Amino acid sequence: MSEQIIPMVDLRNQSLPIPPLLLPLMLSQPTLDMRGRLLRDLRISVTDRCNFRCSYCMPKEVFHKDYPYLPHSALLTFEEITRTAQSFVALGVQKIRLTGGEPLLRKNLEILIEQLAALRTPEGLPLDITLTTNGSLLARKAQALKDAGLQRVTVSLDGLDDSVFRKMNDADFPVADVLAGIEAAQSAGLKHIKVNMVVKRGTNEHEILPMAKHFRGTGVTLRFIEYMDVGATNGWRMDEVFASAQVIALLRTELPLVKLAASAPGETAQRWGYTNALGEFDPSLGEIGVISSVTQAFCGDCNRARLSTEGQLYLCLFASQGYDLRSLIRSDVTVLGLTEKLAAIWHARDDRYSELRSLMHTDSSEKPARKRVEMSYIGG
Repeated sequence: MSEQIIPMVDLRNQSLPIPPLLLPLMLSQPTLDMRGRLLRDLRISVTDRCNFRCSYCMPKEVFHKDYPYLPHSALLTFEEITRTAQSFVALGVQKIRLTGGEPLLRKNLEILIEQLAALRTPEGLPLDITLTTNGSLLARKAQALKDAGLQRVTVSLDGLDDSVFRKMNDADFPVADVLAGIEAAQSAGLKHIKVNMVVKRGTNEHEILPMAKHFRGTGVTLRFIEYMDVGATNGWRMDEVFASAQVIALLRTELPLVKLAASAPGETAQRWGYTNALGEFDPSLGEIGVISSVTQAFCGDCNRARLSTEGQLYLCLFASQGYDLRSLIRSDVTVLGLTEKLAAIWHARDDRYSELRSLMHTDSSEKPARKRVEMSYIGG
């Protein structure tokens, strides 16, 4: 086997200029980008650190013990995050997801959740506050997170076989502790719990059926994610992608499924429900989802913005550069001024990386950028 060379590409401090305001700010009007896509979902990374070293996200060869993580002074404070989120909410954001790295490594995260849970949309409605975690600290923190105002949680889990899971997280962390975290989240009253499984051909596709059988009928929604070319350090290859269509075909060999309608505009996952003996969807058995960013691009209705832990705004998971909001946030800008700048950035958005990737084999004139921000820095 040839030695793998993992390139080191650090895009954390490369920023695009913030565009001037393209249109007068009209908060009563939908905030649309150049492709007519609404702004509805804000994903906030609260730390660039993680206690796992999953090869598809933070390979140990790059993120070693001497890796230069961001200093605490570079991170947005909880108050800065909340003030920025308030401007996003004014522009139409209805859902906020906290990510990392591993977000539960950020000290006193419950304080931030309390602040975000107090925000209201222009219509006076509460936000959908959720969090994505590797589950390693969830058992001890689930109740405090729920008490602070967290509504939902998504747990990353790439297999039930302990040896497979330890190999994939590359931190020798046992699968039993993640399962205990999921149970704790259910006991705490967190609703609509999801489990995300990244499927990498040759590594864990044999865990697809065991995972589905384990979570079927438990109230937990299992989602299978195609192995993606996020960042520049995971050594991604197309031949390691196990397509969502193959996932569904494999599941249907033992578990009858029926396709379900999307639950919300811009939803990333295609939904499939388990059926009863009559071939009808049985809600008591639950559902699964497949996220097909590689084989079935969903750029057309993407409504997500991403705020990094140091205040860089990214408009695509596969972005090469972000917009420096930290300098703006730490200036004397008013709430209205910040909101206007965010509106201008979204109005100028034209990102469609996954669609361009799909054109690579048919149109050599359109190729996606090679250098992309790391998922551990921007969040999933």
